[in-house]
Amino acid sequence: MDPCPFVRVLVGNLALKIPVASKPARSGVHPSSSPCYCRIRLGGLPTQTAVVPLIPPENAVPSDQSITLAASFHLEAGDLEKLAAKSLFAGGRPCVTVAIYTGCRGATCGVNSGRLLGRVAVPLDIKCVETRPCLFHNGWVSVGKEGGKSVPSAQLHLTVRAEPDPRFVFEFGGDPEISPQVFQVQGTMRQPVFTCRFSCRNSDDRYQRSRSLQSDPNCSRSWLSSLGSDRERTMKERKGWSVTVHDLSGSPVALASMVTPFVASPGSDRVSRSNPGAWLVLRPGDGTWKPWGRLEAWRERGGSSDGLGLQFELLPDPSIGSVGVLLAESTLSTSKGGKFNIDLAGNNGAGRSVSPAGSPRGSGDYGYLLSPLNTCRGFVMSSTVEGERSKSSRPTVEVGVQQVGCTEDAAAFVALAAAIDLSMDACRLFSCRLKKELCQQQDSSS
Repeated sequence: MDPCPFVRVLVGNLALKIPVASKPARSGVHPSSSPCYCRIRLGGLPTQTAVVPLIPPENAVPSDQSITLAASFHLEAGDLEKLAAKSLFAGGRPCVTVAIYTGCRGATCGVNSGRLLGRVAVPLDIKCVETRPCLFHNGWVSVGKEGGKSVPSAQLHLTVRAEPDPRFVFEFGGDPEISPQVFQVQGTMRQPVFTCRFSCRNSDDRYQRSRSLQSDPNCSRSWLSSLGSDRERTMKERKGWSVTVHDLSGSPVALASMVTPFVASPGSDRVSRSNPGAWLVLRPGDGTWKPWGRLEAWRERGGSSDGLGLQFELLPDPSIGSVGVLLAESTLSTSKGGKFNIDLAGNNGAGRSVSPAGSPRGSGDYGYLLSPLNTCRGFVMSSTVEGERSKSSRPTVEVGVQQVGCTEDAAAFVALAAAIDLSMDACRLFSCRLKKELCQQQDSSS
């Protein structure tokens, strides 16, 4: 099957000039004292916020090919259709709108604390982007007026460009712990491409022993008390979970295995950031499993709702022996869930994507995907995660076309998505009950 059409709109290279002659009382900003920020919108997609650096009026912004990213919008087929319909019936093109504010970000009593300096709108021709990259704006534009006159009070520099970003889309047929099929999706078509096999090897000798001894009336109370403490300690950890991804022929093509138990921090019933649990994502090679990536997860303390902290690191070829590269870190709501992204287009995004500038320079360091990292830019993958309140989770995985050269490439991301989804359960408070599929005692042969 062919990949799904996606379009990626990038906004960046922001800078703001305010003439020295401008009165702070009029403009609401002074280059040396007040911060500025902007809110960036495109259609009905979520608004993104970014800082706008102030620069002296005599400075210029270099016009090179790179872009310091402030916001990125990912448009799938449905979004493209909505924008096309809106532009058709509204009689105009969809626009990227940048609203510039002075003062600190945030809101007090529901009222934004920043003061609006002005708005800039850049129209887009989405149709042309589906086949080739397009640069819609790169340069300075006037923002607001000074004293009601025709003299610009400020100038904003920004770059707006868009590019086709086709992706493979995969959807789990059910929760990863029920060993579902995985479908490739294109529009209304769904074709099975993988099967998942979940294993839960939580058996612990001390736990099994304590259960058998507690059922024996001849055991002394001292034995029971000591083994009870062992059982309590065992129930404060979650370990032994794994998901093996098979192709349609039944051959294993990827594996996600819990290598560091998820353990409650002392005096608590939660997995803390100081002691996270971890998954290892492996790929087959040379007749054995080779590590490809490491996912750490923990539970963040929040205000009204906790967060699921996630961090993914790409691992080198073991024969090289170099350190791994942190690709992405995010915090998702434990109640509402969210989407974990790996995006190498810049240092901003839905989560915290890490620029690959410090990655190894050798072309053979990683040997699998994203190789070499210093030549790879753009979207890598995303995976949806349902919150704890959801009764069912069917992760949807998007993978950039440039990341998939064979079946094993796609399977590695599917295994990673399964680990991300299961981390929501692994980081559930230990005072809460897990699903029965996650508590089964199975031997290693199962």
